[in-house]
Amino acid sequence: MRHRQIAVRDTTLHVAEVGSGTPVLLLHGWPEFWATWLPLMNRLHPDFRLIAPDLRGFGDSAKSPAPRADVGANSHADDMASLIAALGLDSVGVVGHDVGAYGAQALARRHPQLVDRLLFFNCPTQSIAERWVHEGHVNEIWYQSFQQLPLAEAMIGLSRQSCALYFSYFLSHWCHRKDAFDPALDLWIDNFMKPGNLRGGFDWYRSQNAARLAAIDGHPTPSVRIHQPTRVHWGRHDPVLKSEWAAFVPEHFDDAKISFCESAGHFVHVEAPDEAAEVFAGFFG
Repeated sequence: MRHRQIAVRDTTLHVAEVGSGTPVLLLHGWPEFWATWLPLMNRLHPDFRLIAPDLRGFGDSAKSPAPRADVGANSHADDMASLIAALGLDSVGVVGHDVGAYGAQALARRHPQLVDRLLFFNCPTQSIAERWVHEGHVNEIWYQSFQQLPLAEAMIGLSRQSCALYFSYFLSHWCHRKDAFDPALDLWIDNFMKPGNLRGGFDWYRSQNAARLAAIDGHPTPSVRIHQPTRVHWGRHDPVLKSEWAAFVPEHFDDAKISFCESAGHFVHVEAPDEAAEVFAGFFG
């Protein structure tokens, strides 16, 4: 495993990289950082060059000194375009999950020449729209509003215990296999207790808030179709990104194949890594 800091645009990103061969960019979600891809990296590195950055403000990438509301999907996409150039690559395969799924879609739209093909472990789209709050689902997304409050960072980061209570809730509740993150929980808490590491994720929700509220109100951001070959493997039991929302994927992608992981929830790549690696290898191999 190789770790380095790479300057992109107006910031510096931490990048973990392993393997050689076909280059594939791995874009994590929240509450995650580069290490969420370790189960896949351990299985796939002999055949692929796996590039796992910490997104802007996450993990060991540079931190903003103050909260920001301008680091949405387009910002992450432009960071990734700069990173691909810095790595000397012409194009890459891209894997996206959660926040990284939004960033991957923006990258494919804004810099299509850099994206060879796309794989998503669950794939949020603009078509979810008002469904974010229908049928009681608003109770699943309370954190998206809470994390925009100034007190959220102070409360969660108050102690290691408070941090562990907060993140262990999501890492269990969003999983179908409830113990999937147990071996890595200390690593997760170590990460989010580092100064400024809570803010990167919270800035994402600040940046998405206006578009999210507009979508809930029936005015989602217009979508440009994505043309690259696309594979979606959705955790059947995801409580926050419902697997039934996979039906909307064809509204945004010209060439998308969809399947379901029957043994996983939100974190397919952690809950069912053998199955996820098989899908990955079949698509990028």
